[in-house]
Amino acid sequence: MQQKYKRVLIKLSGEALSGDNGTGISTEVVDGIVTQLKTANQNGAQISIVIGGGNFWRGRQGSNMDRTTADHMGMLATVINALALQDALERSGVPTRVQTALTITRVAEPYIMRKAIRHLEKGRIVIFACGTGNPYFTTDTAAALRAAEMQAEVILLAKNIDAVYDSDPRINPNAVKISNISHLDIIKRGITAMDTTAVSLCMENKIPILAFGLKGENAILRAIAGENLGTLIE
Repeated sequence: MQQKYKRVLIKLSGEALSGDNGTGISTEVVDGIVTQLKTANQNGAQISIVIGGGNFWRGRQGSNMDRTTADHMGMLATVINALALQDALERSGVPTRVQTALTITRVAEPYIMRKAIRHLEKGRIVIFACGTGNPYFTTDTAAALRAAEMQAEVILLAKNIDAVYDSDPRINPNAVKISNISHLDIIKRGITAMDTTAVSLCMENKIPILAFGLKGENAILRAIAGENLGTLIE
């Protein structure tokens, strides 16, 4: 399969890793992701990944919890997912590095932009954990920031829903699928497919976003190939 994009950043939600379970990590889902990443890597794609942690911790699950504390707990949840994905990739023979925005040098490298780019140039997959390292910012915003820093050609937004809709299709059966939309229209219409701060950052840096369903057959490979699937935000 011919690849349209040379350097991509994939945003993987924690929930996507859990499969139908909703929590934890599904070995079947991770293996399916790894198979596609390995093929894309062997075909020459330079791949970085920003990973979420919602399968373990999401927001302030304790209503009285301090926001900064809750966000730091969420950052640590992303490290669990990053290490699990790294382990699966390396068992498949794909060289992988985890870089964290919080310093946890016993388990991963600290985030250094030039070092991350060098890893990509050497054919390694780089997984970014801990979001931006700051509370009050989502992993969506981290994906936009890292994509800009890595000079990625596109953000591949892998979700449990197959595209962007004008309302939540899980709640509204009459929700209308959107094939193409601008960054500005996403913000104006209040569509919550991606955090508003993240979309604004992508608009400012002219980074397109392809939102697609992770469950589709070879969805990641097809997205890297530039196939018309999901929703293109540009």
